[in-house]
Amino acid sequence: MAIFLTKESKVLVQGMTGGEGMKHTRRMLAAGTDIVGGVNPRKAGRTVDFDDRAVPVFGSVSEGMAATGADVTVVFVPPPFAKAAVIEAADARIGLAVVITEGIPVHDAVTFQAYAKERGTRIVGPNCPGLISPGQSNAGIIPADIAAKPGRIGLVSKSGTLTYQLMYELRETGFSSAVGIGGDPVVGTTHIDCLAAFEDDPDTELIVLIGEIGGDAEERAAAYIAERVTKPVIGYIAGFTAPEGKTMGHAGAIVSGSSGTAEAKKKALEAVGVRVGSTPSATARLVLDRLAMSRDVAHN
Repeated sequence: MAIFLTKESKVLVQGMTGGEGMKHTRRMLAAGTDIVGGVNPRKAGRTVDFDDRAVPVFGSVSEGMAATGADVTVVFVPPPFAKAAVIEAADARIGLAVVITEGIPVHDAVTFQAYAKERGTRIVGPNCPGLISPGQSNAGIIPADIAAKPGRIGLVSKSGTLTYQLMYELRETGFSSAVGIGGDPVVGTTHIDCLAAFEDDPDTELIVLIGEIGGDAEERAAAYIAERVTKPVIGYIAGFTAPEGKTMGHAGAIVSGSSGTAEAKKKALEAVGVRVGSTPSATARLVLDRLAMSRDVAHN
C-alpha cells in the first residue's frame, strides 16, 4: 500500500547534522522511518543520538549506501550546496532523492534533474515537503500525526500546505502514499509520474490530485488521465482568486492571459471526468462521496 517509499526503504539524510536536518530526522524516526545514516564529510565517523537510536554519519552518499544498503536520501542541504549534494547522490546511483531545500536556483535544478535522470535516480522536489506512506515510512517534513492511518487514497500535490490540509481532512480514511512534488518551475517527479504509480498500485483505490496556477502540468495530467488512468481522480486547484500577471507564492505560479489559470486547469480536468472541489474541504467531501459510491456499487 505505497508508492516510491515503503517500510523496507533505508534512508540517508544529507545535512542531518544541521538544525533542520536534526529536527526532521528526529520526526522521521518517530514516524517509523528506517534512517540508517547521515551524510556530512566534515563529521564522518561520528554518531548522533536521537532518543533511543544512534545514527552514524558518513562522508558521502556512496559510503553510506555501501555500509547500510540505503536506497533513499533526503536532502536538507542549503541552496548554494544543494546541486552538489544531489549530483553526489546521483553518482552513487541511489534510487530516490527527496530534495526538501527551498530557494535552489532554477539553473541548478535543471542541471541536477537531468544528471539524476541519466543515472536512474528519481528526484522528488526540490522545494517540497517530501512523501509519506503512513504506517510505513516518512521521508521529508510532512507531519506524520496528521496522516497516521494507512488507507486507500493516493495523493499527489504541488502545494505542501494543501498536502497537509487534505491529509488532515481525510485522516480517518487514510492514505496509501502522499507525495508533495513541489511547486518550482522544474521538479523531478511530476503529477503524471505519481498518477502512473498509483494506477499500478493495487491498494490505491482513489487518487487526489492537487494543482495550482501557473504552467501546464495539470493540463498534461488531464490528458494522461484520459488515456491511462482507470481509477477515480478527484482534483483541487489553488489560485482561483489570484490576480492576472502576478507571480504567486511558488516561482512557477504565474498567470498570463488564460494560460495557467485555475479555471483553465479545472476545465481540463473536468473534461476528462475528474471532479474538482471548490475548496479543500469540498474536495475532501467529494473524495468521501466517491469512495462511498464505489463501496455501495461493490456491495450490491
